Amino acid sequence: MRSSKPLGVAAMAAAAALTLTACGGGDSGGEGGGESTAGGSGESVRIGIKYDQPGLGYRDGDEYTGFDVDVAEYVAGELGYSEDQIEWVESPSANRENMLANDQVDMIFATYSITDARKETVDFAGPYFVAGQDLLVREDDSSIQGPEDLEGKNLCSVTGSTSAQKVKDDHPGANLVEQPGYADCLTALESGQVDAVTTDDIILAGLASTDANQGKFKVVGNTFSEERYGVGLPKGSDRCQAVNDAITKMIEEGAWEEAVTENTEGADYEYNRELNPPTPEPCA
Repeated sequence: MRSSKPLGVAAMAAAAALTLTACGGGDSGGEGGGESTAGGSGESVRIGIKYDQPGLGYRDGDEYTGFDVDVAEYVAGELGYSEDQIEWVESPSANRENMLANDQVDMIFATYSITDARKETVDFAGPYFVAGQDLLVREDDSSIQGPEDLEGKNLCSVTGSTSAQKVKDDHPGANLVEQPGYADCLTALESGQVDAVTTDDIILAGLASTDANQGKFKVVGNTFSEERYGVGLPKGSDRCQAVNDAITKMIEEGAWEEAVTENTEGADYEYNRELNPPTPEPCA
């Protein structure tokens, strides 16, 4: 499916720079353009991903790995592009709509939740995964089975994230400890300063699957939100149905399951099988 190595072998040192929000975050960035069309006749296709999310979208030198990367490569292949025709472009959360509107990218696979507000400015194909806010705890901790067990517990999330805000709104009994990034939260969790870390379940699984963290943490597996990860497209794009068809084919062939398993291996993670694999929504 891809030539790059699984995220489980990415160095945890690189993950220490993480400053993710619940669905990612960071400063502006990216690389130049290239010509592409609805099919594969263009010279290249510019695909936006995250560069700092182990297990989802991660850059290590010239290698790009993660579940988002795997799905993007599969879809691009179905559109007629070979892997060497893909131009990866860093797409931080705050810049995604502008990057699509300004023709900086052709598609975005970057833990990009489908929302009505975003649909006003961009189109979506998918979803290709349905995530949910969850909890990461130490491997030997059985006292926290879900958000109802957070009363009096120290819970870490990233400052300004939607995950942190949801805890404040819905679980005020938890002692929320906010950190600049999830790498800081993992350090606090390992040392016992906090009892759990929260963000989207598959993001937590990616963090726990790195070589440095395998066997230390586990995802609780009791989600308490719903995030439908879609493929961001420019408004009015003619690619939506072709992308949906590719996602459906990836699921039916078993490549989707393989990608999820590979990129969360070692994280003691089970995705929500009631919501996944998802059925792509009809194109507008």
